[in-house]
Amino acid sequence: MNTATDTLQFVRREQVAPAPPPVLVRGPLAWMRANLFSSIPNALLTLATLYLLYLIVPPVMKFFFIDAVWTGADRDACRAETAGRPIGACWAYVIEKINYFIYGSYPITERWRVNVFFALLAVGVAWMLWLDAPRRGIGAIYFFVVLPILSVLLLAGSRTLSLPPVQTSLWGGVLVTVVVSAVGIVFSLPFGILLALGRRSKLPIVRLFSVIFIEFVRGVPLITVLFMANTMLPLFLSEGMTIDRLMRPLVGVALFASAYMAEVVRGGLQAIPKGQYEGAQALGLSYPQMMGFIILPQALRIVIPGIVNTFIGLFKDTTLVAIVGIFDLIRTIEAARVDPNWATPTTSLTGYAFAAVFYFVCCWGMSRYSLGVERRLAAGQKR
Repeated sequence: MNTATDTLQFVRREQVAPAPPPVLVRGPLAWMRANLFSSIPNALLTLATLYLLYLIVPPVMKFFFIDAVWTGADRDACRAETAGRPIGACWAYVIEKINYFIYGSYPITERWRVNVFFALLAVGVAWMLWLDAPRRGIGAIYFFVVLPILSVLLLAGSRTLSLPPVQTSLWGGVLVTVVVSAVGIVFSLPFGILLALGRRSKLPIVRLFSVIFIEFVRGVPLITVLFMANTMLPLFLSEGMTIDRLMRPLVGVALFASAYMAEVVRGGLQAIPKGQYEGAQALGLSYPQMMGFIILPQALRIVIPGIVNTFIGLFKDTTLVAIVGIFDLIRTIEAARVDPNWATPTTSLTGYAFAAVFYFVCCWGMSRYSLGVERRLAAGQKR
């Protein structure tokens, strides 16, 4: 006789597909509900933002792309009277002046040297930023020793390499921006580390010198440092000695960035627990070994956002070298926009838009790389 339980027994012969999650729990609608419309104030802000985007984005897209002029030989191509229609951005002007924006007045026949410099710099940056790159120690030697020497020989000229000299007064555009920012970034980190260690040193003279330097440099704007480097630095040299006009702002930028970097690194050093120092000393490590193998790696990992933020600020602050007569990217755009052959109402705005895109791409790239490094180090810590 079958019982009630016998009638309820069954065997599943096929795998039943799982039911999809509710629409409002997972997916785009759930994300919008949680992040954009989670409350009445949040929903009002979202709607206001969408309305502002509706007002701003279409005119911007129309000016820079739909009504833009991409080809032309002179200003007539970017004039509404000649074209017979509304004219947007004059990209033909940027295309015509692109070589000047990149090289400045660097001799045309020697611009291949600038291209080689960019290629060597790209190799060095990729070698250093690729965390899994082979022989990164050799890469560091290449980036900090070999590359600077090769760059000077290439760009300035060398009799040994049969390269004619090129005065720095002819350098300009992206070349100068990259050179100034690269010098500031490369020298600010090691000098900033030394200053941070000096400020925490137990030697009174070393600590006093570090404190005075950091506080003095951080207490004045970069423009003042550039003017001092440009006008006062030659006064400290012996008679007959001169410093290249580009070298002066390079020194000023490097010193200025080092002071800010020192405070960033010092914050990381202070965040390390005291037990790390005591443990390193208990192992019998010397001070350089303790700092190089135990303390500094942890401190620099902590302050990666601050370091990258300083680099981004330095990269944008390179535009201030134009004040002391250095033709960086912004200065070349200002010089090119007064060309009567391209004098139109949209020429200046287009040139500055090109500069904005260049700086945004570079700064965004640095920011994204730092986020990737942070995620990788955080994942390594969790394992």
